Amino acid sequence: MGFTGTKNYIASKELQLAVNAAITLEKPLLIKGEPGTGKTMLAEELSASLGADLLQWHIKSTTKAQQGLYEYDAVSRLRDSQLGDARVHNIGNYIVKGKLWQAFTAEKRPVLLIDEIDKADIEFPNDLLLELDKMEFFVYETQERIVAKQRPIVIITSNNEKELPDAFLRRCFFHYIQFPEREEMTQILDVHFPNIKKDLLEKALTSFFQIRDVGGIKKKPSTSELIDWLKLLVADDIPASVLQDNDAKNALPPLYGALLKNEQDIHLFEKLMFMARR
Repeated sequence: MGFTGTKNYIASKELQLAVNAAITLEKPLLIKGEPGTGKTMLAEELSASLGADLLQWHIKSTTKAQQGLYEYDAVSRLRDSQLGDARVHNIGNYIVKGKLWQAFTAEKRPVLLIDEIDKADIEFPNDLLLELDKMEFFVYETQERIVAKQRPIVIITSNNEKELPDAFLRRCFFHYIQFPEREEMTQILDVHFPNIKKDLLEKALTSFFQIRDVGGIKKKPSTSELIDWLKLLVADDIPASVLQDNDAKNALPPLYGALLKNEQDIHLFEKLMFMARR
């Protein structure tokens, strides 16, 4: 049975095709898109829909590819040797399994999320080429080869902060999540706010998309920020009449701090408001 989204996650037809194609080809699915468009949530909902375990490897600027395989805790072994602990005779006691090792040896096919791969060093993707392609690696300390019992479903996300190597891209199935159009956004919000007043939802969506359309805005608000904004509007019982029917781009919306995240964009809107008043 193919992935068609879940009750908590609205997946476009294109995204559904990409997920199912990657599973069929047994290739990692590389997902790009604006921050807040549901890339990480895709892996969570995919694992839930398949009834599979989810292993999450969140990448930082200091993350090394080796950490995804395993790490040798030499410091603990040295300390135990000084204390005369018998554990030191088995070096395997000091091998810390990484997320790939856990995925390779799982009894049931898991979903492995490698989140925000573009945060790491440029060589990070290249360092995982063999492991993701052959689904195996060698542990030098114990002289054992770890081979995947079955290929995990690998979801890799990127915010496009840096280009990924061609050799890495060749091994992936790629999909870019387009920002939702108004109709699809309405479906997404219906999942999160099934009882929201329709006039509030319509005017909030109008304001949101007009803000995104303002020329010169540095950081466009995302889907997750729209959801946060609507939560605040509902919690504070903001009436729909407070939101602008037209020219929302010339006024700061109530609780705008959920949508605008830097002073440059706020100054831009203040300037537009001043010009509109003139």
